[in-house]
Amino acid sequence: MKKLAVVALGGNALLRGDQIGTIEEQEKNTKDTLENLLYLIKEGYGLVIGHGNGPQVGNILMRNDAGEEMYDIPQMPLDICVADSQGGIGYMIERMLRNVLMEHNIQKDIVTMVTQVVVNKDDGAFNNPTKRVGKIYTKEQANELNKSKGWIFKESPKLKDGWRRVVASPEPLEVFNAESIEALARQGTIVIAAGGGGVPVYVDDEKNIRPLEAVIDKDKATSLLATTIKADEFYILTDVPYVYIDYRQHNEKKLDFLNKADAEKYMKEGKFGEGNMSPKINAAIRFVENGGSKSVITEATKLADKSVGTKITLE
Repeated sequence: MKKLAVVALGGNALLRGDQIGTIEEQEKNTKDTLENLLYLIKEGYGLVIGHGNGPQVGNILMRNDAGEEMYDIPQMPLDICVADSQGGIGYMIERMLRNVLMEHNIQKDIVTMVTQVVVNKDDGAFNNPTKRVGKIYTKEQANELNKSKGWIFKESPKLKDGWRRVVASPEPLEVFNAESIEALARQGTIVIAAGGGGVPVYVDDEKNIRPLEAVIDKDKATSLLATTIKADEFYILTDVPYVYIDYRQHNEKKLDFLNKADAEKYMKEGKFGEGNMSPKINAAIRFVENGGSKSVITEATKLADKSVGTKITLE
């Protein structure tokens, strides 16, 4: 392939904020998003696709709860739930992308990989879990689950007497099967991998692979994969066409171009806020400082328009 691109699909690529999450909604959203990847394929890029899984894995966890409460079905651990979501979402992306390619008379193989990502079991994130997962409980329910299952809970700031389980979000260190992912992508196969940030695992003292009750940031994991497979470009698709500083304030300013130094300066000054944009900026910086030519953060529907989107480079 002439070039290799890694694309991280944001959560809105699959499920919009005002939707309930039916399969019909998710399939339409996914197909609409994937239409925008055609220009990369037509320009001869090898393509690897990562994706989020927040709402979907949350629903799986709630099905876990319902099955245990109503039918005494043993709950599956979080790593199995993440793997389940990778398989289901990967299948949906693969099927919708095949439909898009057939409509444009393009023949390509597409494969979905259930992907494990190595983390450090002693990562400091395990001392302060912050990632909310699953359904909302009362304080009494949360206390009981803490005693029976050892789950950690934090109060949801927007809900009165609403408590949710929290887990760690450790740093990704290695993506399993990266060599195979690269080989497939460079020969023209489209690969769907590292879904939801990957299934977090570690290697114990006996050299056995063990799971961890954690979730990995999707953009960090996809950025690491992009670096590992020596991708040329890294795209993060979100719900805004540009990165802004002072977003939604009177002095809001869009950024067409951003280098590492300015990005880090704005981050230090809190110009991106602490919401979902800061992790994307961090992931974009990591890619370019580890050899990538550029990262692009933009809205999915604007991907084919090269004049739109924030381009992040080293210099």
